[in-house]
Amino acid sequence: MGKDKKEQEPVFLRKKITLLRAFSLLIGSMIGSGIFISPKGVLKNSGSVGLSLVVWFACGVLSMFGALCYAELGTRITKSGGHYIYILETLGRLPSFLFLWAEFFAIRPANSAVISLAFGSYMLEPFFAPCAPPVPAVKLVSLLGYYMILALNSWSVTWSGQLQTALSVVKLLALALIIVPGMMLLAQGHTENFEDAFDRQSLVLDKLPLAFYAGMFAYSGWFQTSFVREELVRPERNIPLAVIVSVITVIVGYMLTNVSYYTVLETQDVLASPAVAVSFAQQAFKSLTSVIPILVSLSCFGTMNGGIFTFSRTLFVASREGQWPPLFSMIHIRRHTPLPAVMLMFPLVTTMVCIGDIYHLLNFFSFSRWLFIGLATLGLIVHRYRHPELQSPFKVPLFIPISFTIICLFTVAMSFYSDPVNISIGCTIVLSGFPVYYLIIHKQMSACFRSPLYYLTHKLQLLLEVVQQEIKTY
Repeated sequence: MGKDKKEQEPVFLRKKITLLRAFSLLIGSMIGSGIFISPKGVLKNSGSVGLSLVVWFACGVLSMFGALCYAELGTRITKSGGHYIYILETLGRLPSFLFLWAEFFAIRPANSAVISLAFGSYMLEPFFAPCAPPVPAVKLVSLLGYYMILALNSWSVTWSGQLQTALSVVKLLALALIIVPGMMLLAQGHTENFEDAFDRQSLVLDKLPLAFYAGMFAYSGWFQTSFVREELVRPERNIPLAVIVSVITVIVGYMLTNVSYYTVLETQDVLASPAVAVSFAQQAFKSLTSVIPILVSLSCFGTMNGGIFTFSRTLFVASREGQWPPLFSMIHIRRHTPLPAVMLMFPLVTTMVCIGDIYHLLNFFSFSRWLFIGLATLGLIVHRYRHPELQSPFKVPLFIPISFTIICLFTVAMSFYSDPVNISIGCTIVLSGFPVYYLIIHKQMSACFRSPLYYLTHKLQLLLEVVQQEIKTY
C-alpha cells in the first residue's frame, strides 16, 4: 500500500536541504582530506613556514571571494548545476559543454580519486603502523568506501543529508583534536619551529601557483550549495548565510590547525610525512595516535558524500538542458533520487583510484577546475551588465568578482610554467571537447544514431525505474 502511494506521488527532487544541512554540506565538503594532505604540498611549493601560512590565509580569503560570487549567482540564477549552469546562462553553450566534458572526464574523477585514496590510507593507518599500509589494500578500501556512498546517494536524499550533518561534526572534532594540543604547546613557549619563518633561500616563485592549488584544494567545496539550488529551502536567504558562516569557520580552523602542525613538527617532518595529521598525533598526543586516522578517514568519507551528492545534480541539469544523454535527467519513481546520474561516476573513479598517484592527480584536475571557476565568476560580471534591471537579494561589490576572476586566470596561466606536463594534459582534455560539441551537440544527431540511443534509454529507464521529473523546480 505504501509502495503504491509513493508511486502515485509526482516525481521531482524535493526541497529537503535546510540551512543546517546546507551548512553541513559546505563544512563537510571543505574539511576533507585537504587539510590533512595539503600542508605538505603548500609547504613544499611555498618554501617556508611563514609563507605557507600566508598562502593558507590567502587561499581562505580567495575562497571567500569566490563563495560570495557564487552566492550572488545562486540568487540570480534559480537552477541547480553550479559551475555548469552559471557558465551556460552567462557565457553560452560551448564553454558550458567544455566544462562538463572536463568535469566528467578529468576534474571530478580525479578529485574523487584523491579523496577516496586518502580515505583508504587513513582508515588502514592504525592497523599497519608503524609500517605504511600496502597499496592494493588502500585502493580496495578506497573503492569500498566510494561504493558505499554511491549506494547511499542512490537510495535516499534524506539519509545522505543526515550522514553529511553527522560527519560534519566528526570533521570539526578532528580539527579540535589537532588544534587544542598544538595551542597548549604554543602557549608553553614551543616557538622554535617559527624562527626564521620567512626563509627566502628556499623560495621559488614559479612554484607558488602549485602551493595555491594545494591550498585551494583544501578549501574546495565552498561552491557546493550552488549545485543543489533547486533543493534548498529558502535559497535566497540560506545560500549567502550558509556560505559566509561556513567559510569563516573553515578559515579559522585551517589557520589554527597549520599553526598546531608547525608547533609540533619541523619543516622536514612535514615534508617527509605521508600523513601529516598522524605524524602530529605521534609526537603531540600519543594516546590519540590510533584515533586521529579514523577521524580523518571519516572526514574524507563525508567529503566523498558531498561530492557525489552535488555532481550528480550537474549531470542531471546538463541532461535536462540537452547537453548530456536524456537518461541522466531522470529520477527514481519511489526514491526520488537522480539514480542514473549518481551511478555514472562509478567506472571513471574506479579506474583513477586503481592507477592514479595522489599528488599528480591534484595538479591534473586543479588547472581545469580553476579555469572554469574563473569563467563562472566572469559570467557574474557579464550577467550584471546584460541584466541591470534584475534585483538580486544578495549583491557583492564589483571588485570581488573582478579580482577573483583575475587571480584565478592568472594562477591558471602561471601553472603552465610550474607543472607543464600535467597542465598540458588537463588543457588537452578540455580542448578535446570541441569536436564532440560540434559533431554531437551543435549538430543534430543523425537518425542512425538517434534510434539506438532512444532504444537503449527506454530499456535502461525500465530497468532502473526512472522517469523525467514531473514538476518544474526552477
